[in-house]
Amino acid sequence: MKNLLSIKEFSKLSGIESSTLRYWNEIALFSPITRNPINGYRYYSPEQLITVNFVKVLSSLDIPLKTIREIGNSRTPESIADLIQRQEKLLDMKMRKLREHYSIIHTRLEMIDYGEKIINGFTPTKETKNAGTVSTDNADVINMDKISVIQMDEMNIIFGPPTNFGREGFYDPFMQFCKQAKNLRINLDFPIGGMHENWDEFMKKPGEPQRFFSADPTGHDSRPAGRYVVGFSRGYYSQFGDLPERMTNYIKDNSLTTSGAVYVIYLHDEICIKDPSQYLAQVCVAIT
Repeated sequence: MKNLLSIKEFSKLSGIESSTLRYWNEIALFSPITRNPINGYRYYSPEQLITVNFVKVLSSLDIPLKTIREIGNSRTPESIADLIQRQEKLLDMKMRKLREHYSIIHTRLEMIDYGEKIINGFTPTKETKNAGTVSTDNADVINMDKISVIQMDEMNIIFGPPTNFGREGFYDPFMQFCKQAKNLRINLDFPIGGMHENWDEFMKKPGEPQRFFSADPTGHDSRPAGRYVVGFSRGYYSQFGDLPERMTNYIKDNSLTTSGAVYVIYLHDEICIKDPSQYLAQVCVAIT
């Protein structure tokens, strides 16, 4: 057929796969100008390269094909502007979600990497930024067995409401925090930690923080920058073994004075470890 294009030729010129053109024809979205009655071959006119661009552009914006088909024959600048604006809002929501996912991935990787460094032992430098570590005062190597004084960066977090521990133990207050999280816009996909108001409160009840928090880097709360006594322990949530006593002895032996809250954050939790007895917690308290 003179001046007409086969589906293969039209596909090559338009940049649209032949299988896509066939599907668009099946759903009455975009059809060839004619078909050979003998062999059924599809043929397109050169002018249809302009027509198909309407479908191509809108579908590339993730606008549903059904919507494109419905608006196609009656489209106006106003209707297309309205459609694109609605799609813009949807894409903006998706982009915010993707940024949040990226932030979760980045935070998780940072915590996991820092935990691995602790397990293997490492010498911090000014370039070491994992979990806020900048430098150490008293240890060439930081590892699981050592209590250290570490200069730490500010870490943004989001606090939950004050906890109320009773006979139920750890789980009831933690579940209440989880239930309230959505209404408070607290994302539980980030690592979760606990805050004790001071060292005395931590020593009395290490497994009962006054508040839980999400390690969300966009949070309006924070663990302040400063010098901290830091220790590490393995174990299930709220189980710290002899770490509180070891940290207390270290503080006394070095004539240090604690100041402010105690922060517990799980560097390794159920996201990366199956055995709860191997979870890795970091406990830190600021000193003056």
